[in-house]
Amino acid sequence: MALVLPMQSVVITGASTGIGAACALHLDALGFRVFAGVRRHEDGAPLRVRGSQRLLPVLLDVTDAVSIAQAAAQVHEAVGGEGIAGLVNNAGIVVAGPLEVLPIAELRKQFGVNVIGALAVTQAFLPLLRVRRGRIVNMGSIAGRVTVPFLGPYSMSKFALEAMTTALRLELDGWGIEVSIVEPGAIATPIWEKSIKAADLLQASTTHDALPLYAEHFACVRRAIDEAARRAISVDAVARAVEHALTARRPRTHYLVGSDAKFRALLALLLPHRMQDVLLRWFLKFPRRR
Repeated sequence: MALVLPMQSVVITGASTGIGAACALHLDALGFRVFAGVRRHEDGAPLRVRGSQRLLPVLLDVTDAVSIAQAAAQVHEAVGGEGIAGLVNNAGIVVAGPLEVLPIAELRKQFGVNVIGALAVTQAFLPLLRVRRGRIVNMGSIAGRVTVPFLGPYSMSKFALEAMTTALRLELDGWGIEVSIVEPGAIATPIWEKSIKAADLLQASTTHDALPLYAEHFACVRRAIDEAARRAISVDAVARAVEHALTARRPRTHYLVGSDAKFRALLALLLPHRMQDVLLRWFLKFPRRR
């Protein structure tokens, strides 16, 4: 059984709400000293109320080099020469819409947070991780294995995070730094509502001539997202996976969380891509080809 030693420290990005907040509170309850990355001072207030004195909100915007450097310096000052036992790269956003009409600036924003931001934070905290042979946990998604239409930008970023996880795991093996990725399916967090709002905003602000061509298909995907949100499981399941990745004697490289994630991963493994396409179009109730 894994044991948490007193005052082991862990840094979590994107800890204001959802999975990040759940992980921060869960690890705090286990006895970790948690540095919970938030983008605004007020976002840390609920965590302070619900957590112990070990839980310390830290201003951390993963897209801002200065913010990252300041957060790393703050954590270094707090832990001294002890280093940190873990880094959870959880910060993420969802950009949705047809790739044909997607503004490239939106794609850059998607990768800036989900991929480049995760690597920038990892680079900043690796000296502290190396001191303690700490661990890195990246928050991926089943979308990093199986793509859904109109969530292409998000899936692209999560596919990239899969590659980054593997590369880091191999490159850091010489220092005993384990690197894992957690791949949730439908989880009950605000990201579902945020993804719909983001897609609506994109459609409202885009004047591309091809956008109306996707209206019927996008409506099908939106209904599927709404249904998935209603079936979503608790964030606690993800927090437990993160706990295992940080504390198990031999952590897994990949953690599929949720029956839907496991089922979709199995289909992706067993079925040819063309068959997967047919099943997905049927499941989404896409209109027939014209």
